[in-house]
Amino acid sequence: MAREAAREATTSRESGAEAAGECWSEALKSFLDHIPVSSVPGALQPTASPAVEVKLHGSVLGALDAMYSSNAAGAVIIDVVHSSLGKYVDRDIGFVEFSSLVLWALEELGKVESEPTDSTSDFLSTLKQHHQIAETKIAWLAKLFLWEPFFPVRTHDTLFHAMLLFSKHHRLNVAPVVESMNSSVIGFVTQNAVMELLLQSSGLEWLDKIADKQLSEFRFANVRKPVLVYSDQTLADGLHILSKEKTGVAVIDRKTSRLIGSLQCSDLYLFLDDSTLFSKRTTTTLEEFISLNNKTDRKCSTAENSCAPGRNILALRSRQSGMVGLPATNLESDTLKQAMEKLTTLRSSCSFIVDEHGRVQGVVTTRDIISVFSPPCMDSRIDGATFFSAALEQAGCRVENGQMFQN
Repeated sequence: MAREAAREATTSRESGAEAAGECWSEALKSFLDHIPVSSVPGALQPTASPAVEVKLHGSVLGALDAMYSSNAAGAVIIDVVHSSLGKYVDRDIGFVEFSSLVLWALEELGKVESEPTDSTSDFLSTLKQHHQIAETKIAWLAKLFLWEPFFPVRTHDTLFHAMLLFSKHHRLNVAPVVESMNSSVIGFVTQNAVMELLLQSSGLEWLDKIADKQLSEFRFANVRKPVLVYSDQTLADGLHILSKEKTGVAVIDRKTSRLIGSLQCSDLYLFLDDSTLFSKRTTTTLEEFISLNNKTDRKCSTAENSCAPGRNILALRSRQSGMVGLPATNLESDTLKQAMEKLTTLRSSCSFIVDEHGRVQGVVTTRDIISVFSPPCMDSRIDGATFFSAALEQAGCRVENGQMFQN
């Protein structure tokens, strides 16, 4: 679908544009507006209503239990609407990620636990012992920015619309898919899925002119600083840093400074799978966690194959077997396309840029890459929305200070 849309856009571009509005319509919008959201890999699930729902005035414990038991990395936040107002008031009001609640709960437990957790206690049972944490309302967490407002895309919306959402809302990681406004959620679009669809145009000038550039040519390769933690620090230390940064934490060897693994939000389900990880988090080193992490993930692949990619775009256990704890990495000399391919293959939110000795030099995130392909009129923190700028140039147009001009 993406390749076909690109050919249509190319044909449109070759016809030339006589005005700036035509440039936008023919050279840009025709490319992405011919790709429906339904074409995004995994956007539409086989069941009629796959979304886990949690109530706005429900508890943190209830939300965590609902997502974990459903193998869901996130849930739609709903509000009970009075029947007389239901036609005019949105029922779905937000989206919360499993990882956000786990990290918040771990931080709160760390504040109130005066003694080490009993070795037989698991995460949820310990949470139940602290009523003030477990029964905290989802609505209250809004003041901490732990969940996002509801920003859906409709099945007849296009990739263009989804990319605008991800580019404009810098904390938005998932966009729910609905058939029409006020209808039930039938799927989700993730940043990784958007990149998968863009990669379908690999080999075409539209993508390759930008994606074949080396990472060193993009500003994010030099601006974004990686978050580092030593392998001999405790798991609790790593989780504390992750709760602040929200992006992947690089685990490095103290002596050699070489990257040996990572700690990411997508790994947090393991604290519910394995009670010892939770109870021993203050004594387990990150190196031990990474080693155990890989063993746990291999077991996952031999059970129900719930880790298989493509099974569920919003599954907690979504990474390939043997890959949890093993970070995505790229060299600065690698191309943007190679980074995209690595991120989508590993279903990771970030790739660490390393030198020839395996030392971390930088990091590139899925949002960084999507921003590269964002329209130039958007307020992008990446230098330029170069993908669209190149398309405009080929159409005989340019953008200056947010305005489009014909050359």
